[in-house]
Amino acid sequence: MPAITKTVTVFLLSLLVPLIEMSPSFAGGEQRASSAQFLSDAHESLENFLQTYLTTTDRGLAEKLLDTIVSHPDASIVHVSNLIGITRVFEPAPVGRQPNQSVQVRGKEMSFGVFVPPTYESTKAYPLVVCLHGAGFTGDSYLERWAERLGDAHILACPTISMGAWWSRQGEELVLATMRVVQERYHIDPDRIYLTGMSNGGIGAWIIGMHHAPRFAAVAPMASGIDDVLFPFLRNLRQTPLYVIHGANDQIMPVWLSRNITKELTQLGIAHVYREHEWSHPHAGGHFFPRQELPDLVKWFGQQRRERYPTTVSLVRDASHLSAFGWVRIDSTDRIAMFTEQLVDYQDDLMKARVYARLDVTHRDDNRIEVTTTHVRRYTLFLNDALVDFSRPITVVTNGVVSFENKIVPQVEMLLREVRRRHDTSQLFPAKLTLDIPE
Repeated sequence: MPAITKTVTVFLLSLLVPLIEMSPSFAGGEQRASSAQFLSDAHESLENFLQTYLTTTDRGLAEKLLDTIVSHPDASIVHVSNLIGITRVFEPAPVGRQPNQSVQVRGKEMSFGVFVPPTYESTKAYPLVVCLHGAGFTGDSYLERWAERLGDAHILACPTISMGAWWSRQGEELVLATMRVVQERYHIDPDRIYLTGMSNGGIGAWIIGMHHAPRFAAVAPMASGIDDVLFPFLRNLRQTPLYVIHGANDQIMPVWLSRNITKELTQLGIAHVYREHEWSHPHAGGHFFPRQELPDLVKWFGQQRRERYPTTVSLVRDASHLSAFGWVRIDSTDRIAMFTEQLVDYQDDLMKARVYARLDVTHRDDNRIEVTTTHVRRYTLFLNDALVDFSRPITVVTNGVVSFENKIVPQVEMLLREVRRRHDTSQLFPAKLTLDIPE
């Protein structure tokens, strides 16, 4: 018997409850007046059931719809996947600069600004730039600056948090909520979402980008830095293009912050662009984003696309971030460092020693997946036919030991639960494999 206990979970037994509620003003269409009437309507097609399941904020209705869809005679993996992949029809929506939009984060009302080009066409998918402000600014003040800089080629979203505290859990969830509500209303290309920020916003770009790298096509921090206890999380950006900008004469955020990070990136073998400028601003000195640097950054954004299913994934987690990371997830760990609500405001011995969980996964062409772990007790692989051939046995080798070798049967229910939980119809996972690692 192999040393590693095998457990295969093909579908989730209960709907994972999202942490962030969708803002009613950006909800995906009005709710059905009568759930019972809708569910019993024989004229409703599988496509209608599916569309409502993916957009409703009523969790009870979603569960009932899930049962209805799974039991539908036409609900095969291929057919449901094709229906999900059909480009959604977006209703006409406001364009131009729209400040002070409301979004709910953990029951608290927060705000963001959004700019939509006047030439916006709902049939066309647009890139989204998420820009994080620094201390003393707001998302709306950044909206004014960046809307003019980006022109009509991008949709822009600028959330607001007090003092630019993007290193907090609230700031992290605000960014994710802002992305979700903008994607619900406007036709966004999920493979062209870019995260950037200046000063404190640059810190947020680093931290949020590291924790949620598979969501972004690229990350571009400016005039910022991170504490070196966070350097291990840079591995999470191995598949995410990086563009780092810093002023050599920055007196607020010393340039050595970015120099140290880019040095670490080089040692890790992580590709990146580093721009160090000599410009100065009459009020901000070297702590600003020069207009002269903008054309190259925008051009670079235009060249980046998210890789949906990279064959190699590196993942480092603290105990407070055990969530899905693309097609992998760390579920359970040894005793490791855990961030507070403000991430690194309190550093215990585990954090100072950089005791984090690490998972490295490589998918081979022969239906073989090789995994190495540190401080991991259980992990999950989310699978689809872009990663494996379900008609053949799948082999998983964990820490040099064959931990699984068998076929896995994809399921419609698993596919639907994951696409709803992730709020991403471009990434479909009809099966998952969960493996325990004994102590």
